[in-house]
Amino acid sequence: MPALTMTPATRMGLSISAAVGLYGISFGALAVGAGLAVWQAQALSLLMFTGGSQFGFIGVVGAAGSPLTALSTALLLGTRNALYGIQMNALLRPRGLTRLLAAHLTIDESTATAVAQPDRDEQVRGFWTAGIGVFVLWNSFTLCGALLGNSLGDPSRYGLDGAAVAGFLGLLWPRLRRRDGRAIAALCAVVTLLVTPVLAAGLPIIVAAVVAFGVAVLQQRRGTRRDEDDDLSDLPHHPPEHVQHPHREDS
Repeated sequence: MPALTMTPATRMGLSISAAVGLYGISFGALAVGAGLAVWQAQALSLLMFTGGSQFGFIGVVGAAGSPLTALSTALLLGTRNALYGIQMNALLRPRGLTRLLAAHLTIDESTATAVAQPDRDEQVRGFWTAGIGVFVLWNSFTLCGALLGNSLGDPSRYGLDGAAVAGFLGLLWPRLRRRDGRAIAALCAVVTLLVTPVLAAGLPIIVAAVVAFGVAVLQQRRGTRRDEDDDLSDLPHHPPEHVQHPHREDS
């Protein structure tokens, strides 16, 4: 894990941590309102630690669904993190216990902060800053929201959900300055609109993530193949050697 130094990546990671961490108040309050105990809400934030899955879990529980259905929903919504993990594992190349920690901190925010950086060192700093920052603040504010419970009223009136969306837009904007980023975003938006009427809640975003990941893999392979072709073109070209035939002497 790199030392914390104030670079553009760490500043971005800290800002997104603050925005998303505050949203934990909403989760804590809604979890208690759905019938969970304070320690259960806190356990979800500590162990599950992926906002979409956590809200999906308490949404099913609050609607009197079975724990198995709630868990299945949470696991389904967390599938996208597995796709993130493939990219982050190749980027970070963690070893030992650090690999387990990196896997737990691989969420939307840490991944987005990492891939928004221009070079590998900044990508690593962005990942760890956002991952650890969101983990600490999300769990802290989950506890606050769970303890305050119903005294908060409707958490959405504080605009915390808007803060999280604003944070994502801030991370997304630099990627949209590139033509390929805009193309991928447009493709995912179209796919999401097409599948939303026919798929259950939570599935369209997973489909969009799979599409984006597939396009990224194709682009990477194409770039690798282009680099290999360039390397071959840089090799010196020797003219074909002409075979020297001995002259026959006429007798």
